Amino acid sequence: MPKAPSRRLAPIRQLLEVMAALRAPDGCPWDREQDHQSLRSHAVEEVYELLDAIEAGDDVEMAEELGDLLLQVVFHAQLARERGVFDFDAVCQNLVDKLVRRHPHVFGSVTVKDIDQVWANWESIKKAEKAGSKHERKSALDGVPRHLPALMRSQKLLKKAAKAGLAPVPSKPRAGDRKAMAAALYDLSAQCQAAGWSAEELLRAELKRRESEWRQKERRSVAKKIV
Repeated sequence: MPKAPSRRLAPIRQLLEVMAALRAPDGCPWDREQDHQSLRSHAVEEVYELLDAIEAGDDVEMAEELGDLLLQVVFHAQLARERGVFDFDAVCQNLVDKLVRRHPHVFGSVTVKDIDQVWANWESIKKAEKAGSKHERKSALDGVPRHLPALMRSQKLLKKAAKAGLAPVPSKPRAGDRKAMAAALYDLSAQCQAAGWSAEELLRAELKRRESEWRQKERRSVAKKIV
């Protein structure tokens, strides 16, 4: 039977040893059955539990939920280590390198005047990093995760589409419209519930249709420039 790790080790090393022991032949049957696919929903659930703790201002709960989220990272890293593709140290090193590379105004000689310029530099560096690779973002709409909640994904895609001239820029509502808009969103949700429809799936389907139209428009625009 595996032994608990020495408390003399750094806590993160103890965690890595525990994870490896859980995955060992004489480890936990449940942990041994898991793979990257089976763990997907757990990562999402842990993020939402962390958000609940943050919103409640509960530091004790926040520390626990951060640990649960870290467990997901460590678990995936252990699975990848077993496959011989990367390990936890590689994940950390990649992150360190990326943060240093994308903050030239902190770790280099670049000067920025405001947060907008920080974001502009970040996006420019990120684009250069992915250029020529299979992860290159060739469309202005790329980079929005498909599994985001539909409403969040809708706003992010619309922002990108409007910025690229693929969709009209939404008119800015008056400050007093906020309450009415919240009520309208609630009413739409209630109507979907009454009809037995999933508001999430309806919006996702509509977003898929609009995204397809925006991408077609973008391709036509690129084709015209080439000609």
